[in-house]
Amino acid sequence: MNKNNLILIGAGGHCKSCIEVIEAQDQYQIKGILDLQHKVGETLLGYPIIGTDDDLPSLTKQGYHFFITLGQIKSATARKSLYQKLESLHAPIATIISPYAIVSKHASIAQGTILMHHVKVNASAQIGENCILNTGCNIEHDVHIGHHCHISTQAIINGDVNIADEVFIGSGAIIRNGISIAASSIIGAGAVLLQNIDEPGIFVGNPSKRMTHG
Repeated sequence: MNKNNLILIGAGGHCKSCIEVIEAQDQYQIKGILDLQHKVGETLLGYPIIGTDDDLPSLTKQGYHFFITLGQIKSATARKSLYQKLESLHAPIATIISPYAIVSKHASIAQGTILMHHVKVNASAQIGENCILNTGCNIEHDVHIGHHCHISTQAIINGDVNIADEVFIGSGAIIRNGISIAASSIIGAGAVLLQNIDEPGIFVGNPSKRMTHG
């Protein structure tokens, strides 16, 4: 099988997890990683760091595919900016699905998203662009997840939940069926969310409550 040559963007810890899934998926050949200038010449899991995102225009012209391996803790700003830059260059953007994920044939996964090992996505779920579905999270039937979201390890999103763009849901969080979460909201690790979130904020605890400052 001919594999497309792939460039990764971001050489941190999340990149290591992505490499593990990309190698298992076995559809792309990783040719290099882009990161900050001072890291150029180093390697990550044996793959060379070959440049910075300033090199994206020239690499796009060379026919590479790309995947964003920059992590997303709380804010989606950096990942979203990179994704928009790739789109503006009309660069081919990979979608990565672990062979150990369980994905309904009735679900849809948009471009630029990664499904890590042991993710479950049930029937009629819709996952947006440039999302991270991290190891072992469970996305139930009819869930809608917007663009640039990160659903962390072992989080449970129950049926008919609507998650807007740029939402972060922490590890082990549980989202009750049928509720909606406003864009740019942050749900803390282990939180149990039982009601709609109409305005963005940070929500923690069981049952989860909005964090207030001061």
